[in-house]
Amino acid sequence: MLTRTKEILTEAKKNHYGIVAPDFWDLNSARDYVRIAEELNAPILLSFAQAHKHLISLEEAAAVGRLMAESVKAPIALHLDHGEDFDYIRRAIDLGFNSVMIDASMHEFKENVRLTKEVVDYAHAKGVDVEAEIGHVGGTTESPTEMESVANVYTTVEEATAFVEQTGADSLAVSIGTSHGVYKNNKNPELNFQRLQELAANVPVPLVLHGGSGTGDDNLKRCVREGITKVNVFTEFTTAALAHAAKAVREEQLKSYMRVQQAADEGIRSVISHYINLLTK
Repeated sequence: MLTRTKEILTEAKKNHYGIVAPDFWDLNSARDYVRIAEELNAPILLSFAQAHKHLISLEEAAAVGRLMAESVKAPIALHLDHGEDFDYIRRAIDLGFNSVMIDASMHEFKENVRLTKEVVDYAHAKGVDVEAEIGHVGGTTESPTEMESVANVYTTVEEATAFVEQTGADSLAVSIGTSHGVYKNNKNPELNFQRLQELAANVPVPLVLHGGSGTGDDNLKRCVREGITKVNVFTEFTTAALAHAAKAVREEQLKSYMRVQQAADEGIRSVISHYINLLTK
């Protein structure tokens, strides 16, 4: 059931559980996510990232996402992840995405506010919710301990509260030490839980954690317990799909592409099941 992000996240924030936001890249991955959400009677944010526009078009993503969301009773929001520019985000809204993210976190504060508010004004007029980001959630080649100034990495309470007030964003992605992708040596990152507690106590909108893959179950459960409402996951789905497919090819000596796809889907469904159970219990 296509449901507004604000409704899903408000309920989760109120009742202290987390919502997983998996990125889909084709029909199969979207169907896998929604199928498990329905089986577990759990809401998710079915997300498509602008960075994956080379895999399927925005028009295809919108059609797939709406079809999948409307095919089940579980609450599903169709979310644009890491929207990079106003024109692409506007197109997503016009095509039926009912939730969008504008990621202008690489800009200075004032420019981030300006770009975010432009999206918020357009989206809210269409009944669409907006996620924004402040702070630095980089790739896994960098980490807060490797940066010269931690102050430039972690989201500050002062900027976060001012940002939400000035933009009207409905949720806020914050930086407390995670990165996108697979962590070096497969080690879980060290997170700044004190900063998370401070942000949760002062920022009125739901907080979002990007870079959920590889962060570790204990870290994620504590994040939700201490104020994170939405967790983005992507890399673990692709690695699980590849691992399950490779294992099936090796052990079953497969010659059928269809069976390879089935094995990949099994991997994807195992990961989404894990994260839904982890964040909601």
